[in-house]
Amino acid sequence: QVQLVESGGALVQAGGSLRLSCAASGRTFSSCAVGWFRQAPGKEREFVAAISWSGGSTFYTDSVKGRFTISRDNAKSTVYLQMNSLKPEDTAVYYCAAREAYGSNWWGTAFRSQYEYDYWGQGTQVTVSS
Repeated sequence: QVQLVESGGALVQAGGSLRLSCAASGRTFSSCAVGWFRQAPGKEREFVAAISWSGGSTFYTDSVKGRFTISRDNAKSTVYLQMNSLKPEDTAVYYCAAREAYGSNWWGTAFRSQYEYDYWGQGTQVTVSS
């Protein structure tokens, strides 16, 4: 079992920055792939970024490439999402999610689906004002 707790969400002006944290408990976290998703009011939850268990591979949705950076510190059982140059359209509840077991093929397209993850946090609100 893995438990996830997000933090770092806030109200920020457009162009500003935030760093979200996803703190995990559970002995298998260091072997988990982790993804960040977001859900805006009235919209479906969408993929934002993902990172492999080692941190050696990272993936982003096109709308955040060059602005967001996902990273992890397995010694601290924490995954981060550094968000720069924030835009009003980034406003959403941000969730982190973990997947325990996966093969290399999972990084084809499966990692972008919320249904591929085993564990979820409760979410943290990010609001970007214009």
